[in-house]
Amino acid sequence: MTEEGAINSILTLQHAQGMKVMGILDIQNTPCARESLLHGAGGSLVAGLVHFLATSRVKRSFDVGVAGFILTTMGSWFYCRYNNAKLRIQQRIIQDSIKNKVIYEGTNLDPTRKKTGDQ
Repeated sequence: MTEEGAINSILTLQHAQGMKVMGILDIQNTPCARESLLHGAGGSLVAGLVHFLATSRVKRSFDVGVAGFILTTMGSWFYCRYNNAKLRIQQRIIQDSIKNKVIYEGTNLDPTRKKTGDQ
């Protein structure tokens, strides 16, 4: 097997398995996971750094950073999941509306058809 073939097979294997955090959360295939973890890392850095600059207490700043990571990650996760659920509901409503339009188009039940006095 050539070196290029070995690299391609390793990349294919990694892509098939996905990237897991602590062996639990597959962030490649889970919606909102990657963005939430990145927002959490940024929130952790900001919270810990601001607290350290304000108080100069290292251990407490670390604790504030961990709390900032947890809160920012969970907040971003729930916000993203809520928006995804809302989007799926809107898509379902639109699909049902399109299906009904196709069914009722050209009939007396068509809501876009103008009603005249003789009908």
